[in-house]
Amino acid sequence: MAFTPLKELYKNEIVDSMMKDFGYQNVMQAPRITKVVLNIGLGEALDNAKAVDAAVRDVTLITGQKPVVTKAKQSIAAFKLREGRIIGLKVTLRNERMWSFLTRLIHVALPRTRDFQGVSPDSFDGRGNYTLGLREQLIFPEIEYDKIDKIRGMEVSIVTTAQTDEEGRRLLGMLGMPFRHD
Repeated sequence: MAFTPLKELYKNEIVDSMMKDFGYQNVMQAPRITKVVLNIGLGEALDNAKAVDAAVRDVTLITGQKPVVTKAKQSIAAFKLREGRIIGLKVTLRNERMWSFLTRLIHVALPRTRDFQGVSPDSFDGRGNYTLGLREQLIFPEIEYDKIDKIRGMEVSIVTTAQTDEEGRRLLGMLGMPFRHD
């Protein structure tokens, strides 16, 4: 099976196709992916300090980039949360790391999901950006089952320059995002 990297597929085929379909006058009008943001909420970090280290290790393995620790901006008594406490991790991927991550997400990780029916085509924000929730980090081949302490979900936001959801959906569909057909 001949495999074309997503970046080359985008440059060589998708831009031309989108220009024809949407009637763009200029190549720069064609939507492109600007960044991918991976976010993990760590509510258990309040009780378990080692949870942060384990999550940092997992995210670093998955993305090839060290995540930034996010802290609470304000105290919320109902959640037993104090300002400045660690509540999550995030990584912003751009350029080569972004394309590499997207390739692994679309072609390797998502098909490994149990009972996979496709991702929802409705998770766009109105401006062509797509957010996808993953239930576990085990779907990535870099993560070894024996070395994880807890199954953690994560949120993957794909930020595009698309003006509408239709353009964003078309862009991701042409890149191979397995959308569910209801």
